[in-house]
Amino acid sequence: MQESPIPIPWPSRDRYLTPFLPLVYVAWSDGILSETEMGRIRQAIGESEDLPASAARVLESWLRADSPPSPEALARLEASIRRAARRAAPEELRSLVSLGVAIARAEAVDAGGWATAKGLRVLGGVEELLGVLGGEAARDLAPPERPVPPQRDSDGPTAATALQRIMTGDEDERRLRTRVLELLSDPRIRVPDGLPTPTARKRVLAAVRRLAAEGLGKLAFPTEFGGTDDVAGSMILFETLAYGNLSVLIKFGVQFGLFGGSVHQLGTRRHHEMLLERIGSLDLPGSFAMTERDHGSNVRGIETRADYLPDTDEFVIHTPHPGAEKDWIGNALHGRMATVFAQLHVGGEEHGVHAFLVPVRTRLGRPLRGIRIEDCGQKVGLNGVDNGRLSFDRVRIPRRNLLDRFADVTPEGGYRSPIVSPGRRFFTMLGTLVGGRISIAAASVSVAKTGLAVAVPYSARRRQFGPSGEAEVPILDFLAQQRTLLPALATTYGLHFAVRSLITDYASADSRHTPPRVEALAAGLKAYASHHAQETLQNCREALGGQGYLAANRLGVLREDTDIFTTFEGVNVVLLQLVAKSLLSKYRESMGDLRLWSMVRLLAERAGEEVARLDPVRSRRSADEHLRDPEMQREALLFRESRLLHTVARRLKRRIDRGMDSFHAMNECQDHLVHLARAHVERSILESFRAGVERCGESGDGTAARLLGALSDLYALSTIERDRAWYLESGYMEAVQTKAVRDLVNRLCRELRDEAPALVRAFGIPDAVLAAPAALDGAPG
Repeated sequence: MQESPIPIPWPSRDRYLTPFLPLVYVAWSDGILSETEMGRIRQAIGESEDLPASAARVLESWLRADSPPSPEALARLEASIRRAARRAAPEELRSLVSLGVAIARAEAVDAGGWATAKGLRVLGGVEELLGVLGGEAARDLAPPERPVPPQRDSDGPTAATALQRIMTGDEDERRLRTRVLELLSDPRIRVPDGLPTPTARKRVLAAVRRLAAEGLGKLAFPTEFGGTDDVAGSMILFETLAYGNLSVLIKFGVQFGLFGGSVHQLGTRRHHEMLLERIGSLDLPGSFAMTERDHGSNVRGIETRADYLPDTDEFVIHTPHPGAEKDWIGNALHGRMATVFAQLHVGGEEHGVHAFLVPVRTRLGRPLRGIRIEDCGQKVGLNGVDNGRLSFDRVRIPRRNLLDRFADVTPEGGYRSPIVSPGRRFFTMLGTLVGGRISIAAASVSVAKTGLAVAVPYSARRRQFGPSGEAEVPILDFLAQQRTLLPALATTYGLHFAVRSLITDYASADSRHTPPRVEALAAGLKAYASHHAQETLQNCREALGGQGYLAANRLGVLREDTDIFTTFEGVNVVLLQLVAKSLLSKYRESMGDLRLWSMVRLLAERAGEEVARLDPVRSRRSADEHLRDPEMQREALLFRESRLLHTVARRLKRRIDRGMDSFHAMNECQDHLVHLARAHVERSILESFRAGVERCGESGDGTAARLLGALSDLYALSTIERDRAWYLESGYMEAVQTKAVRDLVNRLCRELRDEAPALVRAFGIPDAVLAAPAALDGAPG
């Protein structure tokens, strides 16, 4: 046959060529066939005995990789196929061959020998050489009328109301939350994103003044000083404010939580009478000056000095070198007084870190003598908060400015404290400030809720791709999208219940002594929740595609503003080590209280428990009823925590027995300690989550309890899945079980897919506060 350098024009209504129309078009439309593959197709066509030479030349001219058809010619070919195939029956779209024969019939062309078994085998051979899914390709070429997307059945709308009621506590809490959400919609409190930093700071200060005017700054203070003595309420307030502008939230927290809280918790009655009402009304803006440039989270190592002068009854506050200046101090540019943490020196003796009230500005805003204040400058986020640096050049303050709840200095220079041990006194002082960590954990959960409240509804509504010839499907139907959002949704629910439980425990504890368990869990939940918020916001940003990159949808700003949540109130990795040390202390105490035979008996019991837990039959059980058993899930997380605790204790003991100091021993086991802390926090979250499920069941709402139970299963199993390598290494699970866990996580995601929009509505964030177009029905696609 004579080869043609360009495709011969395709003849219309040709009985030999028409059935090849879909095959030829598909050969070129994806542009993926090589010259070798095209050659095989030409060879198969050339071997057909029923194809006339003229038709074979046309086909060969259209199937040469070195002389492709022009875009215009290919477009004409596509148009002719689509015109002819409009009336194709569903059974004629099973393959490109059946579509080609149908087109021939539609054009009243005699398909001749191609409709015979022999002809169909030739055409089928060509389709096979194309290497495509013929049915899907045919449906793409002859799509039916766009079908109406099916309506989904969901129990969510009914359950959302019940879940919101369960998640928002008692009536007093609901009233407070409603009041705060209404305020967040107030233009005087809303601060637009993207303002110049000086303007943003003014707007943020005005918003905090508005909140103070509503009496919200005094909520945790005693009633005699204008407050309501509602510690739990102040944390719920902070949690709810986190749905709005986060610069407003943090400046509010610095003024009333850190500055006001330090005066309330570390001071005595004279400080309360003199300052609390002024602080709560924002008549006295203040700062909390603890962190130093050279020491960061190591508060015991700070170098700012406070020397007592008995001759004048004063303390001298001094920054000995630039590395000791107070850094990242919130409210630094607006504050007129600061709670300054310094090493106390009395009569030549050092007594450790204490807190002092130091005036830093006049009412007109001018720095006082000896006070140096500078702006930290532009930050990654929270630029509505005026962070700065403070240093002191032999600044004198009266003796009464020592916050003396736990220690005092007499006029003659005597040091007195009801707590003899310096170490215990230091940790008791810091323990009174645990509320700040709990508040950051609560705010982190709110931010994660905001991200999900934007991403989940958008994903349920946004359509892309789908089966050939059918409607595009919502992107939340894709397993990858479900995996991105729904385990994060389950974890957010779990954290909600865990933080609420912690708030209750903290508020009901003796204000003079925070229980070690509460301190440890506050540190752990702050670290875990702030990391979760960052990870969730990033996942939500990616899940929304281009919509997530729009500033109007808030995800980028929230991510930047919450980045620092992982650092302030304690760097997360340091806090996790505090959790691990607390667990080790408790472990050591339990061991230290045992006599020899009791110790032997305990170790024997634990060995028996270990054998039982490592039962090979149990480790292979993969049925849903086993994996969804709450006791199985709790046991799996408890085993991990207990094993990590026992093994890290042994590792540390071996090193210390060899003469290694505890600092280096802890450093060598640091990854193990952090893993232990996370395991403890995740187990605590699950237990709080299950308690929430039980309360929901007791309320009589079976649908809400079912949804909450499925979320709890998803949280527990995705947590196990994430650490499946450890479970395999430890022998607690075998591969058949970890594979079953992975499969069940996938099925739980599908089970919860239709309920997900209602589950985020249960967060109860009003549209005016959420303020993200992508979360609303009218958002652009």
